[in-house]
Amino acid sequence: MNSQTEIPNSKFQIPNSNQKHLNRLKIIAILFTLSGIGLFAYFVYSVGLQEILAGVAKIGFGGFLIILLIYLVRIISRATAWKLSVYEPYKLDLRDTLPAVIIGEALSSLIPLGILVSGTTKAVAVRKRVPLVVGLSSVATENIFYSFATGLFICFGAAAFLRSFPLAEGFIITIDVLIGAIFLLIFFGIFVIVRQWHFASEFCQWLYEKGIGRRFLETGRSQVRLFENLIYGFYRQYPRRFLPIILCQIAYHLLGILEAWFILNRLNNMIPSFYTAFLLESISRIITIFFKFVPFVIGVDEAGAQFVTETLAIGASIGVTLAIIRKGRIIFWTAIGLMLIIKRGLSLKEITEIRNNSDETNTN
Repeated sequence: MNSQTEIPNSKFQIPNSNQKHLNRLKIIAILFTLSGIGLFAYFVYSVGLQEILAGVAKIGFGGFLIILLIYLVRIISRATAWKLSVYEPYKLDLRDTLPAVIIGEALSSLIPLGILVSGTTKAVAVRKRVPLVVGLSSVATENIFYSFATGLFICFGAAAFLRSFPLAEGFIITIDVLIGAIFLLIFFGIFVIVRQWHFASEFCQWLYEKGIGRRFLETGRSQVRLFENLIYGFYRQYPRRFLPIILCQIAYHLLGILEAWFILNRLNNMIPSFYTAFLLESISRIITIFFKFVPFVIGVDEAGAQFVTETLAIGASIGVTLAIIRKGRIIFWTAIGLMLIIKRGLSLKEITEIRNNSDETNTN
């Protein structure tokens, strides 16, 4: 393959040398999962099962179908972004990426630390269409765009949430400065990409040579360099794809807000504002990021939704019911993902072995 079509290799999973660290993470994930189950039971008890069931009844079968449809469109938006992230001469169609995303999301939601294998799972699901390294590279590229859009979404959500309350003028100024700083970082990031500066990796190398954080930077600096090469290489070849991919990621978050608005509209007697739905979705996204290792984000999602709805004087029961309804949506699509896994004959053991083999190849 010539230099124009070369696909950057990368380490997308935790190296085998860190197996002890991974085992500790598994134990922590299991403990958090058990705590989440207890938290879930507490919220159901405190709100009351009858009230939750009454809220679910307000959604109805037709309403739940609409929720499932909204999430399907969300998945399609990420599958489209992934489709656009594949390097030529290889190509993936939506009929390839869509089931793969559903499979990856299913494992990510179902098992503790499933997030660690979801990316590999997507690549494995399309390995009959493209080589594994192509699948892994394209998944990593799409994840970078997703992380960028999600980071912005969370920052604005947090700032909007803080602005919902009477605050001291100094605090408001601080928030405005932070928002301005975010925009400056965005423009700086765009400028760095256009100029293709290896700013981050060179800074890590400088720290390493100065003896600062050597243990972390021993392998971390190469990962940062790899990250830069992946983005710069993609930008050199496909600058026109940047905007469509970003728009797909934005659509993913906007549809999440639409879903929250629709559920609130069914649960509440008053038509909710877009702003309320935005706050709920942004807090939910923060919880999902920090507690993704907990299967179905059980317990913690209910806690976050209750906090937002109670703070905005909507009602704690509405927040808990909303989170439970969304959990039903996750369970449905997880079931679809498991059926696709069974149909394709995939197994977690096989995915883990492929992940480990990929790691060994990349470290040699």
